[in-house]
Amino acid sequence: MSRAAPADAAVDQSRPNRSALPTVAGEERLRVAVIAPPFFPIPPAGYGGIERVVAALAEGLVAAGHDVTLFAAAGSATRARLVVPLDSPLPLGDAASISDELFHATTAYLEAESFDVIHDHTGVGITIGAMLHQGPPVVHTLHGPWTEPSRRLLGRLHHRLHLVAISRAQRDANPHVRYAGVVHNGVDLAAYPFNPIKEDFVVFVGRTSPEKRPEVAVEVARRAKLPLVMMVKRNEPAERAYWDEVVVPQLHADVEVVEQPPHELKVDLIGRARAMLFPIAWPEPFGLVMPETMACGTPVIAHPRGAAPEVIIDGVTGFLCPTIDEMIDAVAAARDLQPQDCRLHVERHFSAGAMVAGYEQVYRAALGLARHPSEPVAPVSQGEALASCGTGNGRGAALLQARGSENGDGTVTDLREGEFKPSHRNSPMRLGGVVW
Repeated sequence: MSRAAPADAAVDQSRPNRSALPTVAGEERLRVAVIAPPFFPIPPAGYGGIERVVAALAEGLVAAGHDVTLFAAAGSATRARLVVPLDSPLPLGDAASISDELFHATTAYLEAESFDVIHDHTGVGITIGAMLHQGPPVVHTLHGPWTEPSRRLLGRLHHRLHLVAISRAQRDANPHVRYAGVVHNGVDLAAYPFNPIKEDFVVFVGRTSPEKRPEVAVEVARRAKLPLVMMVKRNEPAERAYWDEVVVPQLHADVEVVEQPPHELKVDLIGRARAMLFPIAWPEPFGLVMPETMACGTPVIAHPRGAAPEVIIDGVTGFLCPTIDEMIDAVAAARDLQPQDCRLHVERHFSAGAMVAGYEQVYRAALGLARHPSEPVAPVSQGEALASCGTGNGRGAALLQARGSENGDGTVTDLREGEFKPSHRNSPMRLGGVVW
């Protein structure tokens, strides 16, 4: 893997001082470094949920008036200032590429003094960011599930970073680290056209793996007597093996397989389908395909694990089904759901604008803590932080106010010291008829 021009040649060094930057809606314009993973371009042509989220965030921050520099893989396109450290995307899952992955992240951190906030979406860069004793705060979005290695690593580093969970389920799965907040992933609504007209077939979108259970989607469609379109990723050895050994024996004439379709075909099929099947067997941290599907006006039929209960309104924008038999019944019941309700739910809660507003809140809170580390921290309950979420004003996707965040175990994390203090708020928060 050859490397692009050195960082000092690739990054514009002539940015104005922060004091000279104009304000945005009465607040200071921020200089934000967004570090994308080096595996797929931003935005991705096909597979790449993290990259699609990063694309929506970078474009949204630019639209909000911030000075954004995006460090991304070759082939990326953005309105932000673009820095491409490597001459081509790295192969996903190739352990031999670790040095190039570090080079990609290091390119950004060598320019740390040029930014007010660094937002790192990579797996390796945070170890560099945590070692910065001076410089901007480092925000890290937890895009993956909690594993034993990630628990060990972030258990050591969390007090040096501003960790953002992408769902309350993900946050609650590890109460032993300090969180800056919870910001649900958002989708660019313009990229997901609304289709109110549904046809009699169902879809599955995802990797071929035991976590995603594509073979269950095949069974549900067969027993519901509906055709199934499977949009799958099966190029890695483990995915291919699972496909050949588990899924292929279940296939029949009414199953159409499309491998990593382009975005336009994906949203066309999702928009026309009666429902999307999401029979996961693991605690999915978010599941971007759920709001993508609902944005097109199509309900989601999911196993109630991970973030699914946070994303789906049971009986309104889809169904939460613990068993296969319930999924089959839900396929028939999906005829009675309203496509407009699915779209409106995403507009209110999972738009790119809501996500951007949430991260703006996280950035400003992180900057406030960096400037005034000796100030006492006033905890803020989850209910108070949620009060502005999904109200249509675009200001409230983050479960964070200026000083603290409530954990799933009824405690509030002190964002400065990491101390845990009892919270007396235990009642659920109701927003727009939905209990959160």
